[in-house]
Amino acid sequence: MQLIGMLDSPYVRRVAISLHVMGLPFEHRAVSVFSTFEQFRAINPVVKAPSLVCDDGEVLMDSTLILDWADALAPQRSLMPKDPAQRQHALRIVGLALAACEKSVQIVYEQELRPAERRHQPWLDRIHGQLHAAYAALEAELARAALQPGGSQAAISSAVAWQFTQSLLAGVVPVQAHPVLQALSGASEALPAFLAFPPDGPGVPPL
Repeated sequence: MQLIGMLDSPYVRRVAISLHVMGLPFEHRAVSVFSTFEQFRAINPVVKAPSLVCDDGEVLMDSTLILDWADALAPQRSLMPKDPAQRQHALRIVGLALAACEKSVQIVYEQELRPAERRHQPWLDRIHGQLHAAYAALEAELARAALQPGGSQAAISSAVAWQFTQSLLAGVVPVQAHPVLQALSGASEALPAFLAFPPDGPGVPPL
């Protein structure tokens, strides 16, 4: 399998770390949806990261769907609980982490890609509100869940999301108001799977 995309994307990174933790062999190819658009389009005309080229050549996209496929390949090493109630709660946590990623990406795009004269402040205010709501809810859920760093999809997705937001939007979501997330992120980033796929990995330009 080949995982296509840059590790500065939290979606690519959560897949890379998860596949590594699950023991599923894959090759990571650092192809950018921006600087190497045509190269990416040759692999997947939709140009969506992450994309996963399966062993038979079929291309999957969307991090959650790729990880669903990974669970089918190695159900005994799934990072999601089997018990319905526990799985429901894990999905709640993962959903909050992905919502935080989405809102962080929207803010970055608004600030970096849209001309200043075309920015709509009420829209930006709304996105900021959603980002803060996602992290407030995630902090509360993690405080109750007491997850082991790197031991589940909920833990991996939460840590990856927090690192992404703090690296690109420093100060927007205050660290001191989210001690559980900060501790989970710090412990996770020291794990071999996280170190193997750092957010400043191959092809990622410096901030």
